[in-house]
Amino acid sequence: MTDPAADIILTTENLVKIYPGSDKPAVAGLTLNINRGTIYGLLGPNGAGKTTTISILCTLLQPSSGTATILGHDVARQAGAVRRKIGLVPQDIALYGSLTARENLRYFARMLKVSGTMIEDRVAECLQLVELQDCADQRVSTYSGGMKRRANLAVGILHQPDILFLDEPTVGIDAQSRNLILERLVELNRSGVTLVYTTHYMDEAQQICDEVAIVDGGKMIACGNPSRLVHDSVSCENLEELFLQLTGKQLRDRME
Repeated sequence: MTDPAADIILTTENLVKIYPGSDKPAVAGLTLNINRGTIYGLLGPNGAGKTTTISILCTLLQPSSGTATILGHDVARQAGAVRRKIGLVPQDIALYGSLTARENLRYFARMLKVSGTMIEDRVAECLQLVELQDCADQRVSTYSGGMKRRANLAVGILHQPDILFLDEPTVGIDAQSRNLILERLVELNRSGVTLVYTTHYMDEAQQICDEVAIVDGGKMIACGNPSRLVHDSVSCENLEELFLQLTGKQLRDRME
């Protein structure tokens, strides 16, 4: 008999994060179970706790309480083991503008401990995946926003992670780059990579996610297959309508 727990690649239990000086938690008792091989959408309005949750899972922040494990490794106590298994495509462009895309990938490949004999092959493969091979030797500072986002994705997959975290990877880019990134994410998932995906574009989540968790105020307010959630709703025709029904239409302006 198959053990269902064997399919779970990531789990959190009552995860809490309270920032110093804050009167309320950014993450407030979040419990997640993410199955291997899925595309899991973590959705919510500004300030809902999505980026904080991703930062904890990627060992960049310590939780205030609760636990999180990835492939059986505790993210707080076994950060090194976790980092070897995960990739991160952050919301900000994490590239050196004065270097070419190829130079950036070579640098990060060494940082990610890609075998020296494999670096050039992996760099070439990742550049081709995001269709930057023809401009790989141009400085990233000359790239458009969409090209930078694609290069950001290439860095995140250099070391062939088991699970890839993506924090709004298509924000503010042209339709063609957005489409390419979504296609490549589906391809990566079909090759066995589990994806944890945050976005404000509900159409993206409904298009590619196997399961979504909608969070607000650091708490989960809905979870399930996006099409099923819409189907089970009272009056919503798509995920965006359901999202607004659950989180409200009031503005969530956030100062940077």
